[in-house]
Amino acid sequence: MAGAVTADEVMGHLTDVDYPADKDALLAAASSRGASEEVLRAIRAIPPVDYGNDDEVIRSLRLDPSPGQEPGAQARAEAAQGVGQAVRDPQEDRVTGEERRTV
Repeated sequence: MAGAVTADEVMGHLTDVDYPADKDALLAAASSRGASEEVLRAIRAIPPVDYGNDDEVIRSLRLDPSPGQEPGAQARAEAAQGVGQAVRDPQEDRVTGEERRTV
């Protein structure tokens, strides 16, 4: 994961990019707009292909899904306070009858 960088931060430095653009063009654009080292590191981590638009770049970024939260906070967010993920009930299996495929 690339530190605590968000997709919005990265894309804020790529506003002047003309697509399709390759990884080097993205790095040059971000660098010319004064991107931080964390943003540049996130761009350096993407595959070296041609990107057709912002969405393709965002999908290729390896970002922290919850920057600023402690590890595991997302997993606990939907449970009652004090209930860890390991003690939750398993999700109900809703596929029954002929729809169920066995191997």
